[in-house]
Amino acid sequence: MAPDAEKLMRSRYSAFVLGLGDYLMDTWDPSTRPATMDLNEPRVRWLRLEVRRVDQIDETRATVEFVAFSQQRGRRMRLHEISRFERKDGKWLYLDPLSIKFN
Repeated sequence: MAPDAEKLMRSRYSAFVLGLGDYLMDTWDPSTRPATMDLNEPRVRWLRLEVRRVDQIDETRATVEFVAFSQQRGRRMRLHEISRFERKDGKWLYLDPLSIKFN
């Protein structure tokens, strides 16, 4: 169990790299998570993660700004997101993106 939103963000990135869909679903708030998740299509190779900023709003809410670098079909890409996290019953969960950009 991640002790804070930043560590949860980092562990979720690692889960994307390793293809651990069950972990991603388990750490996603049930009110916003999709019914299913397919990590095999399209084939993405995750290269690195940069956490740019963490804002702890209060003891149960935080945002994490990050850039995730990847390669897909030979093309390098960047995912720049500001994500919302909430702690429920002592467990941090990914809620949703406040902002998301692909390039």
